Amino acid sequence: MEKSIRNTSHMGGIPIQQSKVQQEVGVSRMKTYPALRNMKRSKYLYMIFFLPFCYYVLFHYWPIYGIIIAFKDYNIVKGITASPWVGFDHFNKFLIDPYFWKLVRNTLLINVYELFWAFPAPIILALLLNELKSQRLKKFAQSVSYLPHFISTVVVCGMLVNFLTTDGLVNQIIVWFGGTPIHFLMKPEWFRTIFISSGVWQSIGWGSIIYLAALTSVDEELYDAANIDGANRWKQLLNITLPGIAPTISIMLILNVGRLMAIGYEKIILLYNGSTYETADVISTYVYRRGLLGSDFSYATAVELFQAVVGLILLVSANRLSKKISETGLW
Repeated sequence: MEKSIRNTSHMGGIPIQQSKVQQEVGVSRMKTYPALRNMKRSKYLYMIFFLPFCYYVLFHYWPIYGIIIAFKDYNIVKGITASPWVGFDHFNKFLIDPYFWKLVRNTLLINVYELFWAFPAPIILALLLNELKSQRLKKFAQSVSYLPHFISTVVVCGMLVNFLTTDGLVNQIIVWFGGTPIHFLMKPEWFRTIFISSGVWQSIGWGSIIYLAALTSVDEELYDAANIDGANRWKQLLNITLPGIAPTISIMLILNVGRLMAIGYEKIILLYNGSTYETADVISTYVYRRGLLGSDFSYATAVELFQAVVGLILLVSANRLSKKISETGLW
């Protein structure tokens, strides 16, 4: 009788033996499935992560299904599934298009020039800011260099149009020095210079944030030892600072190489015109005209897919080359 009473005694309305069994089952399950333990421990973080996860699934991954129209003769009425297959016809049509080489040349030239001029600019700015002793001056310089990043592309292009017209600020300065006005936006040879220089001005400060963060990881004791050995600031830069941020530079360079065949069309569309097509027309603007303006969705998707595949090949190649040379890569 006492044994049955002892076995059926309750704690909080649950039998003691039953509650112990449930606890043991829960502990064993947590040990078996460590992911469950992590999810329970970080449930609030997973709740915060849920909305961005849904956003990327709905707006970035689910639309990938639409890529198949690159291999179909897409008809809006029939839809993606019922549209007839045409295989690689759109890709072949693009490869033999008379605009093909001009588009590829313009896209590569703009991106290569950006790689030579825009890529090192944030690194140089970060190194200069790192040498400033006055923290107040450093913060002021950082704030001023960050501001252009927050100006929209439309506003930047509007400023360029106003400054570069025949009676704009730039031509007024040229005339003041005795020169003749230049129709900058009407001359194909000036387009790449305008596009790249304005991009450097807009992104140099924001891009330097990554390198400034990398500079904080460089051990200060190395600089102290270099001072004791008599190394000046230039030698410290070459032998301590640059090697310290070299992995970050390598990763950013790989990402930039992967984008050699991709370029945003918004700024180009706002700046180019019929007289600058020779140097300004790139693959993305061609896709915009054929896809959105010409309603040739299958052909435009095929061109964009071609651009993405070439970019992927460049990214993988750059990553492998970096791994062989410096043992630093994205994966």
